[in-house]
Amino acid sequence: MDRLTNTIRPYAWGSTTAIPELLGVEPTGEPQAEMWMGAHPGAPSRTERGPLNEVISADPERELGPEAVAKFGPRLPFLFKILAAGAPLSLQVHPNLAQAKEGYEDEERRGVPIDAPHRNYKDANHKPELICALTPFDGFCGFRAPADTARLLEALDIDSLKPYVDLLHAHPEDAALREILTAVLSADHDEMAATVTETAAAAERLGGAYAPYATLAHHFPGDPGVLAAMLLNPVQLQPGEALYLGAGVPHAYLGGLGVEIMANSDNVLRCGLTPKHVDVPELLRVVHFEPTDPGVLRPEADPDGEEVYATPIDEFRLSRLVLAEGSAPRDLTARTPQIVLCTAGTVRVAECELAPGQSVFVPAGERAGLDGSGTVFRATVVV
Repeated sequence: MDRLTNTIRPYAWGSTTAIPELLGVEPTGEPQAEMWMGAHPGAPSRTERGPLNEVISADPERELGPEAVAKFGPRLPFLFKILAAGAPLSLQVHPNLAQAKEGYEDEERRGVPIDAPHRNYKDANHKPELICALTPFDGFCGFRAPADTARLLEALDIDSLKPYVDLLHAHPEDAALREILTAVLSADHDEMAATVTETAAAAERLGGAYAPYATLAHHFPGDPGVLAAMLLNPVQLQPGEALYLGAGVPHAYLGGLGVEIMANSDNVLRCGLTPKHVDVPELLRVVHFEPTDPGVLRPEADPDGEEVYATPIDEFRLSRLVLAEGSAPRDLTARTPQIVLCTAGTVRVAECELAPGQSVFVPAGERAGLDGSGTVFRATVVV
């Protein structure tokens, strides 16, 4: 098994304190947004045997197990992260597998450089993801009922929003949501900026449920994503609660510390709250426009006390184990590859002692006992 040394990504939206506090180190003063654990070539974890992606590439069946290689190919199919949002992230959506393959192949045929700022598809894979809160965690997820959004907009009493209120009362609901999002993202830039500014002032005045939109407008003045976010369900996760984000579901994270796991992909289509490229036609092709409940997940304990976050995909499986002082050791041995992360207390995986924020990679089939007192998250795959 390999103790992991992980890269921290300094994205501008990252918290300056959350990851240092978890690790028990002094803040640097710079934003620390994500700590990556895995074999993604952009920032692979490092081991005494070398970068994890190179370790796996040297002998995929030994590291991942023959079943995982047969199902997912010779690479770790997930990326595991600690995510610390100190400011809002972009409003975004991910494609399904067929859309990702089609979009990637199309951009390859057209010769769009892989690092071009207007490129949508960096690979041919989908990117389902799961975020599990370590602290209270705020965000938006999925379209709320149009009638609820209509009431939200009506209270702002802004003339330029009244046509959207009328549309929100129209049927079918999916067509109304599509028409509004299209109008918001395609409107004249100056006119939309003026509407967003007026909306922000009204949201500041009203406070309460409107406060998040004033915050968004503070970070992204005049951005149409502020209005797009008003179409979505606000959600606050409590520690231990999670959201599963499948293809086509618009979402944004506002703030908090969490554990995130996703399929190994960089495919993101943005709806706003960003200076980056927004491809409206492609976005509209990918978004699911039906109203939906955010679907907050709470883990379900198996007979051995391992708490599993159930999701409908196989590229990753996330679970949590909480060990009390003096509890019996657990056997984590599995025929699949694993990354084990400690988030509280002190635990041992085989001979590796882990403090909060520390992690290990356990190759398929390697014996791995777990003991100590604390909380760990276990990331693996389903074969």
